[in-house]
Amino acid sequence: MHARKKGKSRSVKPVREEVPEWVSYTKDEVVELVLKLASAGNSPSKIGLVLRDQYGIPDVQFMTGDKITELLKKNNAGLSIPEDLYSLIKKAVQLRDHLKVHKKDLHNKRGLLLIESKIKRLGKYYARKKKLPLGWRYDPEAAKLMV
Repeated sequence: MHARKKGKSRSVKPVREEVPEWVSYTKDEVVELVLKLASAGNSPSKIGLVLRDQYGIPDVQFMTGDKITELLKKNNAGLSIPEDLYSLIKKAVQLRDHLKVHKKDLHNKRGLLLIESKIKRLGKYYARKKKLPLGWRYDPEAAKLMV
């Protein structure tokens, strides 16, 4: 929104009918791996990368029928707020710490404004979709404690 980029142009996964023969894991083993990686403190996107790169599991949703976040939610191991919102809040906290040291860094002051406006927009969206409580508001001091 704030960058001069155009974004990805509709990238689509290849269509599969069945699990590839080179995958040696069953559905239960994949779910167990997802829960083990989540208990180690990994985010859902990091879990997907580890499963792809280290275990050779191409797509968790295709193997189990559920996305990683749905698996974590079913087993009460998910994040309290959505992952994209959490990463933006983390970035804003780091930028605030940077600006305490470098007070005249105007480029990053503007970047902080853009990040925080993005956080507020996402917060309103997730409150509408009932993934966050209705009265949820972004507070920089509370965010520092959360991260």
